[in-house]
This record gives sequence, C-alpha cells and structure tokens, in this order.
Amino acid sequence: MAEPRVPGSRGSDLALPCGESVAVADLDMGMREFGCDCGERHALVMDVHPPSRFVPESLVDVLRETIDPEEGGEFDTMHLMGVVLEEFPEKVVAEDVAENSDVGYALVWVTEFDARRLHEIVVELVVELMEHAVSHADDDAAGEFERQMHEFDVAAFVEQYRREREFERETDTPV
Repeated sequence: MAEPRVPGSRGSDLALPCGESVAVADLDMGMREFGCDCGERHALVMDVHPPSRFVPESLVDVLRETIDPEEGGEFDTMHLMGVVLEEFPEKVVAEDVAENSDVGYALVWVTEFDARRLHEIVVELVVELMEHAVSHADDDAAGEFERQMHEFDVAAFVEQYRREREFERETDTPV
C-alpha cells in the first residue's frame, strides 16, 4: 500500500528537519510516514499513537513499571519521542498543536528518518534504557542481559514486529 504524499496545502505549517514545511491539518492520525517535497520519506508520530507501535505491550508495561517520568504520569509515546529528540535534535521536529481544533492530537513529531529507521532507533534507545536500568542490578543479571543484547538483532526484530502488526482491518489487534 502506497503511503500518502502530503501537499502542505491547509492550516498552520510545521517546519520539517529537511527545510520543507507541511500543513499540520494534512497530517492524519493514521499516517506513520509521508513523502515530502524534498524527495524523502519522513516518519510521523503523534501523541495518540501508543508506545506499542514500536515495542510489544508487555515491554511497555515493564517500562511503565520501572520508569518514573519527571513530569509525572506514565511512560508513553511522548517519553519515547523525547528520548529520540534528545539523541537527534537536528533530525526531529516536535510541535504542540493542542490549540488547533482541526486535528485530533496534541503533539506531533516528524523525523528526517523514514518510519522503519525511526522504529529501529526507538528500539535501540529502549535497549539502552534497559541496559542502564540493569546496570544497577547485581553483576550476574547485568552480565546475562548484556549477553542477550549482543545476540539481539534490532533490524530483524523490527522487520518481524512490523510484519506482525501490519493490520488489514480495523478490528485487527496486536499479537
């Protein structure tokens, strides 16, 4: 299925990392990436997208139990994208569009990366968060986790996860 091309024709504009811009009203909640006038594809994430877009719900549950966000609340997509933005500040734009009644989301992030590369980056950063957390555990647990992570293939995980979550009907649910 071809991803939509966003013409940037309506509403307030969002300046993209590539230097182009796109109308916020043209960014649909169902989109995960779009073709840009620059010729590249950009990943698109909104606050309404669940963190399970990137990692299994069971891992999201673990992250919520172990990570206490400074702002309060529970670990969510905003926190995942905050980590991405912190790591790649020139390659991600974030916009608070809560005041825009034409859209159904409050925060939007657009990356210089396409959706697949962003997915890999998010998984890599989650693994780093987990490594940091495990480093505070006993040496045996940290050593075992490190061994398992050396065997973990991010690209293969992302390929399989995306294949399993490629929903065909609106009633499909995560595996």
